Amino acid sequence: MPKRVFAPPEDGFPKRSRMDKFVIRGGAPLRGEIAVNGAKNSALPALAACLLTEEPVILHRIPDVRDIVTMETLLRSTGANVEVDGHTIRVEAREVVRPEAPYELVKTMRASSLVLGPLVARTGRARVSLPGGCAIGARPINLHLAGLEQLGARIRQEHGYIEAETPNGLHGALITFDRITVTGTEDLLMAAVLAEGETVIENAAQEPEVADLAELLTKMGAQIEGAGTSTIRVRGVPRLHGAEHTIIPDRIEAGTFLIAGAITRGDLLVTRCVPEHLSALISKLRQAGVRIEETGPDSLRVCAPGKLRSIDVTTEEYPGFATDLQAQYMALMTQAQGISLITETIFENRFMHALELMRMGANIRLEGRQAIVAGPSQLTGAAVIASDLRASASLVLAALVASGETVIDRVYHIDRGYEKIEERLQQVGASIRRIR
Repeated sequence: MPKRVFAPPEDGFPKRSRMDKFVIRGGAPLRGEIAVNGAKNSALPALAACLLTEEPVILHRIPDVRDIVTMETLLRSTGANVEVDGHTIRVEAREVVRPEAPYELVKTMRASSLVLGPLVARTGRARVSLPGGCAIGARPINLHLAGLEQLGARIRQEHGYIEAETPNGLHGALITFDRITVTGTEDLLMAAVLAEGETVIENAAQEPEVADLAELLTKMGAQIEGAGTSTIRVRGVPRLHGAEHTIIPDRIEAGTFLIAGAITRGDLLVTRCVPEHLSALISKLRQAGVRIEETGPDSLRVCAPGKLRSIDVTTEEYPGFATDLQAQYMALMTQAQGISLITETIFENRFMHALELMRMGANIRLEGRQAIVAGPSQLTGAAVIASDLRASASLVLAALVASGETVIDRVYHIDRGYEKIEERLQQVGASIRRIR
């Protein structure tokens, strides 16, 4: 079977990307066709869900990115057999011998807490390291833990680990989130499918990735209603069985490519996407003067023939404007005429990319959770550092229109969520290469 590009060594950083940089020469409009991969944020909970059954689960359209490889390694550490064939993964967790997510495996990944619910539901106990990943602000998992306690788990935290056990098993409960949490919704959904009785999750996340997870769980024998709405009902079953499932397209990757086509004033066809999942972004892009056409049920054509207009945006939970597209949108607004106000409501520390954009010549002022962007700015190439996954994508977009050469360091961040992005951008005309 084909080996993964990323093979995590002991320190958690794949050899391919540990010290890699991108060198980008701007000025070339992107033209041609670029396909969207499966959603990383859907694949991760789907892989975690494989722990809920002893039978094989086959998942298609899994992207080859760092976070996925970390999750594969984590599943193997629990005793599961994981086989990779291109973008298809087969997981058979016949026996969970180690219901643990150790720090050395998950320190680079926020999604480590996704295995908490499945491990507790399957084995009655779990020991999971507090998550790592991007430094974009607090993503507290207290909501997960409170929900698990309502389902009957006993939780304690010590030495950087969450330890959970269910001496009397899990039982249904009414869980109302104080604030919307995608990972929390997914974690408790996976725990509830094996709990005795009915569980109702209110103020649940409505993201497409939640609905995709519910579809997989239903194929495995779970009884779920309302996934994709704010209220999810789960009737627990004694056991789940194997299934086969194809992951939905990555709406964040699709949105990044739409912005890439717009910022370079190119003519780009983005295929294998779900336009409905991108409604909030498409609306803002059209208001900004970008031309977007649905050329089919799973494709969008983007071009920006005229001047770009500055348009304000506020990040919100789905179906609002995604926080994971805020950094890319900020890069676009540096090329728009006028002043745009970008308000970040999801994470409190997600403007670190703004400082790097300013090094390239962007006119940005930060005021708490708001960024004021005045444009258009003539960006110039510079040496910049990626601080997190989506920030690195914004720097790539800015470099594509900057004059001269930009060198982006720490691209292991972008490798967490975009498979071979430099090769795919090269195919549509970008001057970008990876160096070590």
